[in-house]
Amino acid sequence: MGRVIGFELNSQEPEKAAEFYSKVFDWEISEPHWDYRAVITGISEKAGIDGGIGKGPNDYPHGTRIQIEVNSIDEAISKAKNNGAMIVREKMEFDDFYLAYLIDPVGIGFGLIQKRENKA
Repeated sequence: MGRVIGFELNSQEPEKAAEFYSKVFDWEISEPHWDYRAVITGISEKAGIDGGIGKGPNDYPHGTRIQIEVNSIDEAISKAKNNGAMIVREKMEFDDFYLAYLIDPVGIGFGLIQKRENKA
């Protein structure tokens, strides 16, 4: 089952967005890395879902996307396509995870994320 594990806030002014959410909601926002700022929304027993704020790409300049964790990103992409989704960004490889961006049949953007196996 896919589980929502994070979010992205995309903006053409990510520094301004980071300042806003930090001041209004006391979110802890890291320094930018690849134009992306990691966000911690809470550290108490009522901690929320963490995410990030970044400069929105041309294909998604403004808005919010959830990140859905899956066991197999390839299988999830295939199932999503077979059910009417459109791939915006093919599977990308990062140090600790794989990530792809899709749009569902009604136009809602989301990310699929699969954690990579630890290399011992």
